[in-house]
Amino acid sequence: MAIFDGGLPGDSPLSPWVQAIDPPGIGATVPELEAHGHDVSSALLFGSLTPGENAPRPFARVDHYRVLDEDARNDPFDLYDVLQRVDSVLSEQKYHFANISIGPYMCIEDDDVHPWTAVLDSHLADGNTLITIAAGNNGEEIERRIQVPSDSVNGFTLGAADSVKDGWQRAPYSAVGPGRAPGFVKPDVLDFGGSLTEPFIVADRQPGAAVAFTMGTSFSAPSALRRAVAMRAHFGERLTPLGIKALLIHAAEDGSFDRGDVGWGRIAPRLADIMVCDDGQVRVIYQGVLTPAQYLRAQIPLPPTQLEGNVKIGATFTYATETDPEDPGNYSRPGLDTTFRPHDQRFENEDAIDPSPRSFFRRTAFDSEGTLRRDAQKWETTLNRVETMRGSGLRNPVFDVHYNARLHGGDARSPRAIPYALVVTVESRRTVDLYDRVVRAYAGRLEALQPVIELPVRV
Repeated sequence: MAIFDGGLPGDSPLSPWVQAIDPPGIGATVPELEAHGHDVSSALLFGSLTPGENAPRPFARVDHYRVLDEDARNDPFDLYDVLQRVDSVLSEQKYHFANISIGPYMCIEDDDVHPWTAVLDSHLADGNTLITIAAGNNGEEIERRIQVPSDSVNGFTLGAADSVKDGWQRAPYSAVGPGRAPGFVKPDVLDFGGSLTEPFIVADRQPGAAVAFTMGTSFSAPSALRRAVAMRAHFGERLTPLGIKALLIHAAEDGSFDRGDVGWGRIAPRLADIMVCDDGQVRVIYQGVLTPAQYLRAQIPLPPTQLEGNVKIGATFTYATETDPEDPGNYSRPGLDTTFRPHDQRFENEDAIDPSPRSFFRRTAFDSEGTLRRDAQKWETTLNRVETMRGSGLRNPVFDVHYNARLHGGDARSPRAIPYALVVTVESRRTVDLYDRVVRAYAGRLEALQPVIELPVRV
């Protein structure tokens, strides 16, 4: 894992797990920036600590790059020297997981793509790296919108929830969306970032001390990344960074809050809620690449016998994309046309080849381009939706996904294949053994994810 921040004090108790690295040419250290870097490192290693209990064992070691110096503190609005250091590291080192809890003190704008956003998106276009990005702590200011580079379409933007308990809400200081289209749903999700009544607890940076109290999206972002790394440690490389991102979004609870406040919701507080199927539930993840102008047909797993009563189907689709920073209106190059076909024996007419479609990510089967941009988010890199329907209306349901490529608003020449991840969950309260029935029905086609190592699932 990598952290780009203010550095780590030389006597930090985190040194056994964190390697402090100074890029060439960086200026002198700044104590308050080192303090921030220390607390971010603690959040990534341990999450929020519990006083009186031993700290949990970290899932991986951390390379902490000090990219902030005295010049960065004196000029917090552009930070181009800082960006150059981050760009240099990402160009030379290949990390699967990284965290950025810093950035220009600047809210995003609709008519411009900031260099911080453009550079990060270019590094993340291959889908091999998951970078968590703090949304910003300006939620109580006049300019409350998320800050650069939180509008990265390939990044994973974290706001802060005020509690790990039920009854949570967006922490007042956490910046709000919407993001800049595409990337309208920002922050992507929330994770616990602390509040005045329930602070985020980190290891104290003073040797021999115990814990310290803090709060901010700077800590919800690395805490969420810790959850992602735990999943990778548990299942190994069979879960891609994109697949992990899709799972975290898929299992988030929105609490019926406004999308601009919480994104897709708060990340599930327990790993078991993400990785373990309950009674009457089955969850499938598809990972791979999409080829331009071709279709992907993703089967939604159901047992061969009809399900009774209502069935809930949830789907999360995410992909990584090349971008056009010079064309903000057409920033993401690929767009996905996703069609849900619930019943393989129902057709619109006798000449139809494919089964009849039903609305899922879109309102109707014949939405205009404007409606797709507004409602189905055709050019967005993440789609997430839950639908409830009758079991009698489902028979071998599928998602047909068509990848359209564009460049400067027109057809792209020689577009590249894009990496994707699709998570589908089916729930039926009347079918307690749904998981076992699906596993038997799809033997040889679907494979159960088995843990590589055993880990405690309460994190």
